[in-house]
Amino acid sequence: MIQLIFLIICLILGLIVYYTGALDFSGSVFMTIIGIFIVMTRGFNWLAVLLLFLILGSVFTKFKSDYKKRIGLVHEKRTIKNVISNGIVPIIMIMIGNYPGFIGSVSTATADTLASEIGVLSQPVMITNRQDVKPGTDGGVSLLGTSAGLIGALIIGITSYILNVSPDITISILIAIVAGMIGCFADSLLGATLERKGLFNNEHVNLTATIIGALVGIIIRNIL
Repeated sequence: MIQLIFLIICLILGLIVYYTGALDFSGSVFMTIIGIFIVMTRGFNWLAVLLLFLILGSVFTKFKSDYKKRIGLVHEKRTIKNVISNGIVPIIMIMIGNYPGFIGSVSTATADTLASEIGVLSQPVMITNRQDVKPGTDGGVSLLGTSAGLIGALIIGITSYILNVSPDITISILIAIVAGMIGCFADSLLGATLERKGLFNNEHVNLTATIIGALVGIIIRNIL
């Protein structure tokens, strides 16, 4: 009976994700299937943290959308490629029950998304040489964007503890902030180098950044 309830909840969430425009049809279907798997194997709390990242990303992508359009930033609807590039590492961490890696990877994805979506509202500089660049430029960073990313990572850390994904609030927050921000800056550095040279695309950058975030989270937990 409980499994049936969880199945219905996942299906409803999948519909909500699709009709709110957070993901396209294929992305929503894939997210629903993964959600069912996560709930059946690890519980709804792990899925809730992942959904929080998706909600935050969707909300802040639409934030000041008119201004973003005026400066030439047009966001396409997120697809299954976005789900995989940002979500495959957290999903693997869920499968093996590694909460530090999970928090580190989700915090990275959240910090990067918020930093990108809020940072374009200010004047960014290139992470490699500190020269002013156009908002939305790969590798651009700003104080506003960094602050937004930090808050996003903190939210994931606190939520992970509240939902009992992490057993310790201090470790949860430390992993989220340190791993999340290192992963976020790694994303910018990869964007400024490999992506701008055409060696990586956006999905490659996101995937690599979440791997870095997960590894940093695991290292922090092993040290403490």
